[in-house]
Amino acid sequence: MAGSNFVDYVKIYCRSGRGGPGSTHFHREKFIAKGGPDGGDGGRGGHIILRGNNNYWTLIHLKYARHVYAGDGESGSGSRSFGKDGEDRTIDVPCGTVVYDAETGDFLCDITDHGQEVILLKGGRGGLGNWHFRTPTNQTPRYAQPGEPRIEKAVVLQLKVLADVGLVGFPNAGKSTLLSVVSAAKPEIADYPFTTLVPNLGIVPYRDNRSFVMADIPGIIEGASEGKGLGLRFLRHIERNSILLFMIPADSTDIKKDFGILLNELQTYNPELAGKQKILAITKCDMLDEVMMEQMKKELPEGIATVFISSVSGLGIQQLKDLIWEELNKEVNQIVDMVHRPMVIEAPETDEEEWDDEEVEEEPDDEEEEDISRYKGIGWDDL
Repeated sequence: MAGSNFVDYVKIYCRSGRGGPGSTHFHREKFIAKGGPDGGDGGRGGHIILRGNNNYWTLIHLKYARHVYAGDGESGSGSRSFGKDGEDRTIDVPCGTVVYDAETGDFLCDITDHGQEVILLKGGRGGLGNWHFRTPTNQTPRYAQPGEPRIEKAVVLQLKVLADVGLVGFPNAGKSTLLSVVSAAKPEIADYPFTTLVPNLGIVPYRDNRSFVMADIPGIIEGASEGKGLGLRFLRHIERNSILLFMIPADSTDIKKDFGILLNELQTYNPELAGKQKILAITKCDMLDEVMMEQMKKELPEGIATVFISSVSGLGIQQLKDLIWEELNKEVNQIVDMVHRPMVIEAPETDEEEWDDEEVEEEPDDEEEEDISRYKGIGWDDL
C-alpha cells in the first residue's frame, strides 16, 4: 500500500439511466382492419450499483474516473414488444467504504462485506405503451406514457479500513515498529516525526492458527482537531475498530497527561470513540528495569489495562497479544452496528458584494418545457 497510491476519499458524479418511452403503435396486418393498439412498454433505465470487493484496498481506481453514467432504456415498439433495459453500471469499492451525499452531507449507505451490492441510484422506469390505455370508450389511444427521468447525484466515498485494533499515539511512539514485529507488514520506519503518512494494516497471528487485524494510523499531536500536524483526517480509519491501543513511550515526561491529550483529540473528532475499549502500551521499555516499571505504575492512568512492551527486545509482546485477544472476544466489545454521522460540507466562500441577489439576472431558458397535460390521468401516481 504505497503512500502515493493510497486514496481514501474521492468525490464522483453519478447519473442513472432514463426510462424508455412507451410506444403508440397500432397493429397493422393484411386482412385485419383496425387492429387496435399494440404499443409495447419502454425499457428500464440503468442503475448505479456499488459492490464490495476484497481485491481493492483503496479508491485510487475512482480518482481519475469521477463520472459514472448508466445507459438509457430504449423505447417500446409494435406487437407489444418491450424496449431494451439500459446498461447498469457497477462500481467496485473496497470493503469499509461509506457513501455520503456531496451536497447535504447525509449518510447514504455503507459497504462492509465482499459481494455486497447496493443500488445507489435507481434507473427510471420505462413508460407504458398505448396498449395499456385501451378502454371500451377509447379503443384507439394515441398516447403512451413517457419514461421516468434520470437521477443525478454527486456523492463522496470515504474508506474506513476494517480492523480489530487501532493504534493511537504521538509521532515516533513506536506504532509502526510494533506493527512490523507482530505482523508481516512492512511500514516505513525512521527516526523523524510523521514517518507514517497513510494507514497500514497487518494481520497478527495468534495461537491455534487464529489472528486479528491491526491498523496503524499516522501520529496525532495536541491541537490536531484544529488542523495541526496531519489533523484528524485519518482517524476515520479507527472508527470501526473494537479496541484502541494507546501507545506512549517510556521516556515521556508525563504519561497521564499525554494519554489525556490523545483521548481529548479522539473525543473532539468523534465522541463515540471515547466509549471504545482502551488498552495502554508503554513502549520502548527495554531501557527500564523492574524497579523503574513499578515506580511508573503509580503514575499511570487509572481504570485502563496497561502493558510494558519493547518491540526491539520482545518484552511484553506476547502479553499484549493475549490481552488484545481476550478483549476482542468479549461480547461488549463486538461492533454490531455503526452509526455514521452526517459529513460536514463546507460552503464555498463568496463575496456578498459581487453576488447580490437583486443584481443577478436569471438567464432565459431556451429549452421549452414539455407539455405534460396530455398525460393527465396516465401518470405514475395512478399506477
